[in-house]
Amino acid sequence: MSDSCCRLDVGQSAPTESDKTEFMWLTSPRSQHRLPTSGPLIGSNAVSPSATVRDFGVFIDQDLTMKTHVQQTASRCFATLRQLRSIRRCIPTSVFHFLVSALVLSRLESLDYCNSLLIDLPLTHIQRLQSVQNAAARLIFNLRRCDHFTNAFIRAPERIIFKVATLTYHCMVLHTTLLGVVIHMCRRHAAPTQAYRSASTEQLDVPTCRRSTIGGRAFPVAGAKVWNSLPSDNRSASSLPVFKNRLKTYLFRSCYETV
Repeated sequence: MSDSCCRLDVGQSAPTESDKTEFMWLTSPRSQHRLPTSGPLIGSNAVSPSATVRDFGVFIDQDLTMKTHVQQTASRCFATLRQLRSIRRCIPTSVFHFLVSALVLSRLESLDYCNSLLIDLPLTHIQRLQSVQNAAARLIFNLRRCDHFTNAFIRAPERIIFKVATLTYHCMVLHTTLLGVVIHMCRRHAAPTQAYRSASTEQLDVPTCRRSTIGGRAFPVAGAKVWNSLPSDNRSASSLPVFKNRLKTYLFRSCYETV
């Protein structure tokens, strides 16, 4: 390693603890005016509160609306689509389709990355992500903006449901240790005293929450609602691949049953 990587430029001061520290007040939009404008003291420096912080590639707003994350995700995806459009004629069609799917629809920090955090967001936010998916579909099929098409992908809201349902299946059936404490957030219905037919549906209890806009998006609540809305044959799948196949079929039908 060269010495230039380890020394500071002339006139550049060493970063302090306050320069490397961020904090944020989390509250509803109606209560933001009540928050203090100054932050805590670290040494002799005061740390100012941030309106948005980034953790593991996810942008979190102080009002938990995820608006910044949606905007940043859409911006990155559209930038990638513009770059892919410039090389469309230089590579085979199959390779081009793979690149669009890998770089825009499912890769890290793209459309599907941490999209379970977007469950039950307002439709205006989800439409922004849907526009990315529509642009990707038009690029794959080489269509103009004014051309009509039937989207060949699962729509953005259903992609979010797919992620939440898969995480719930991990907790309910696989009991994987990778999810840690999340496993204990999912609770099955208490067994009834009599053997009703509904006792075999493996439904979850939906916890009560004080705030429907924020508390309703928590995984114990949103995951239980999504799980209970699935058909019984989905919830009783014997393995994860079978569960995903049945879930995709169910979501495709729910997307295009009127088409």
